[in-house]
Amino acid sequence: SLPSCLLLSLFISLERRCRARLAAGGAGGAAAAAAVLVPLCSVRGRPALLFTLRSRRLAGPHSGDVSFPGGRRDPADGDAVATALRETREELGVAVAATSVWGQLRTLPDRHGMTVAPVVANLGPLEALTLNPNPDEVEEVFTLPLAHLLREENQGYTHFRTASGYGYTLPVFLNGPHKVWGLTAIITELTLELLLPGRYRRKTHVPPRKAPA
Repeated sequence: SLPSCLLLSLFISLERRCRARLAAGGAGGAAAAAAVLVPLCSVRGRPALLFTLRSRRLAGPHSGDVSFPGGRRDPADGDAVATALRETREELGVAVAATSVWGQLRTLPDRHGMTVAPVVANLGPLEALTLNPNPDEVEEVFTLPLAHLLREENQGYTHFRTASGYGYTLPVFLNGPHKVWGLTAIITELTLELLLPGRYRRKTHVPPRKAPA
């Protein structure tokens, strides 16, 4: 694996390329029903991603899930970026500047079919931030270094098969404080591919359909 100091150097130097790649992707978030912030940060000089554990006080299917800060779009939100920044402020008590936003990954459906726009932003050194999580929404905040996420022993997958026999796999990231799975793991995988396309090797794939007998 790459040394942490080299990863931090890459993290800084790749910002311009990542911004350009996200802009070229042309992902439009205005129509998305929800948005999440994908918070890049550094912890003791090590590049990392910040995750939350949703409060079990919350009603609904996402209670107790590992997630990124985010939620449904408010009618007053101008776009997906506005939704992600507002939700992050409400959940973590942190006002992320719009200039810290690198861009948006492609919009994805969650397991209930709601479209979610992932917005990538760099929070900078975590030590310089004062997090004030809302206990009604967030049970825990934790980070995973990019070096941890890039190690193959911390990468897995879950295989699914639909009633029609169509099989697919989804990523899982292991051996941290909590297992990262579901839509959050898919967004994590897309983020790793954005940041370090030569270092992260996708384990997930859609198996070819078998020809009918």
